[in-house]
Amino acid sequence: MAKLFNLKIFTPEREFFDGDVEGVTAIAPDGSVMVLADHAPMVMPVSIGKICIKKDGVWDESVNSEGFMEVRHDGVVIFVQACERPDEIDARRAEEAKKRAEEHLRQKQSMSEYKQSKIALARAMARLQMGGARPSINN
Repeated sequence: MAKLFNLKIFTPEREFFDGDVEGVTAIAPDGSVMVLADHAPMVMPVSIGKICIKKDGVWDESVNSEGFMEVRHDGVVIFVQACERPDEIDARRAEEAKKRAEEHLRQKQSMSEYKQSKIALARAMARLQMGGARPSINN
């Protein structure tokens, strides 16, 4: 039997997850990171993508936005702006958000607006991929 540790995932709106798990993976700016029980303490940024949680031998995936993860001796805490299960994703809204972000990227913007548009596009693409819809790429 795999050794368990406590995982908590928070967004500004809710506690997304709280329970004992066998492992968790998240996307960092330089690649995917897997945490198992007794991992060394660390703090790392979390990029837009997916968080995978292994519980009872089964991996469960959720889409997340940016945030950070803290690995402590007593468990792991992840703070992200948003986290959704595939059944919570509205593919139509995600497609509309993707189109809006692409349109904003085509317009002249300040550097700050450009970065926000890139984040919005990445979030919409992650939602579409997790929600089962095939995102269309408009160049």
